[in-house]
Amino acid sequence: MARDIIAQLRAQKKQFNRTENKLIDYVINDPKRARESTIQELSIGSGVSTATISRFAKKIGFDSFRDFSVALASASSTTNTVGFFGEITDDDDVKAIGQKVFAGASNALNATVNNLTADSLDKASHYLIAAKRVGFFGIGGSSLVAFNAYHKFLRTPLDVIAHPDYDIQLMQAVKLNNHDTAVVISHSGRNKDTLLIAQKLKENGVKIIAITSFADSPLAKIADLVLLSLAEEINFRSESMSSLIAQITIIDTLFTIVGSQLSQKTQHVVDTMRHVIEETRAH
Repeated sequence: MARDIIAQLRAQKKQFNRTENKLIDYVINDPKRARESTIQELSIGSGVSTATISRFAKKIGFDSFRDFSVALASASSTTNTVGFFGEITDDDDVKAIGQKVFAGASNALNATVNNLTADSLDKASHYLIAAKRVGFFGIGGSSLVAFNAYHKFLRTPLDVIAHPDYDIQLMQAVKLNNHDTAVVISHSGRNKDTLLIAQKLKENGVKIIAITSFADSPLAKIADLVLLSLAEEINFRSESMSSLIAQITIIDTLFTIVGSQLSQKTQHVVDTMRHVIEETRAH
């Protein structure tokens, strides 16, 4: 899974300032020219100084412009830059809207998987398996993802907690310690209530896995490990459903990895639960 920097920039445009967006627009509108440019050529083409380009490369996680340029060179050249996430217009009919919604979800999944690495998934699964207890935290739409994670991981040998109520989440967070792991989910990574939970977890030495759409967000900076869910906010799909789908799929991936690494124990838990649930069904 190679990092697709074009998809990442397209999804994260709103977190950058006006000058940085001039550079981003130049890159995503003509990725072929951008990937072949020196830093001086990129500066001239985008109207952004070479110093700004160097700072931007570091801001998004590269050690140098050279590394950024290599990532551009390896980024997908087949993705359409126009309408990637399916902006809906007043002229769209029902079929067009449906196609754009599904295309947005599909593109969000592709962008997300292309920016995940085997190393980050392996590290995340290690944090989960090594933990005495695992907590899942999220507010608003992210609470759906957190509870989905809780529901899935109940089928593993891990000791897991979650709750839809914020005050209870906060109380759960302060009870975790350096033997535990927390998965904190936030599309923006900037929600103050979520950040308070993350801060309390950090103070207690809890390993934090953040699932967020923004690598430069306050939540990402607090976390020990960041898994990016890449999806763009577009008109009435703000706090995009595509982002939720990407987040849920990251959770499903982690569940599958943990389940495979603890296969015998997980199978025993799954079989026991299936037996109990079957007893509740009419025959």
